Amino acid sequence: MPTAPRTARATARAELTRAILDNATAQLAEIGPAALSVRAIARDLGMASSAVYRYFPSRDALLTALLVEAYDALGAAVEEADAGVRRGDLRGRFRAMAKALRAWAVENPHQYALTYGSPVPGYAAPGDTVAPAQRVTYALLGLVRDAQQAGRRPHGPDRVSAAEKASIAPVTALVDPPLSPAYAVRALIAWSTLFGHVSLELFGHMHQGVLDYETHHATVVDQLAADLGLA
Repeated sequence: MPTAPRTARATARAELTRAILDNATAQLAEIGPAALSVRAIARDLGMASSAVYRYFPSRDALLTALLVEAYDALGAAVEEADAGVRRGDLRGRFRAMAKALRAWAVENPHQYALTYGSPVPGYAAPGDTVAPAQRVTYALLGLVRDAQQAGRRPHGPDRVSAAEKASIAPVTALVDPPLSPAYAVRALIAWSTLFGHVSLELFGHMHQGVLDYETHHATVVDQLAADLGLA
């Protein structure tokens, strides 16, 4: 069934929603999420504050929309990179996903800071953000599941303590068939290392310690791929 054409009113609403989000994104770069101001957005767009609240009922609702948009954009970049590599090339897929993650973060540092930086005081992300936030996680775990099904094994001890098995039980069950505890542990280490490395770079903690971030990132990614048994 053909989609009904969008009405002029719906088009105007979509365009103004986009303008509000774009202005809010610009504020992230200028003053950070904690100082996000609906009043300033309204002023920049020539609107009354009350008019902006008809689109986003609170500052927190606007922050949530920005979070969802950022998570979805990063997730889409990583998923697209994964889809562009032959399924059996496990290391190639991992490299592509890791490169896409870093590239998106470098190109969108303020959106990355919103999603993976310091929490915004007084803001608690609602359930709406969970699924978008998990897109990168599912992509990585899907790759590890494929490696496990292909008979690969992670480097390191096969034995995982009972306490750790209980701790990571939610991760092992996120994909079907479930990951082994040993693979789930290595996947969590890889996940945290990828994001930790990008965060250290973007937030200036490797300044003058690493002179070529891209080269060093590639070295880290290849080491993680070896640890996951993808090489």
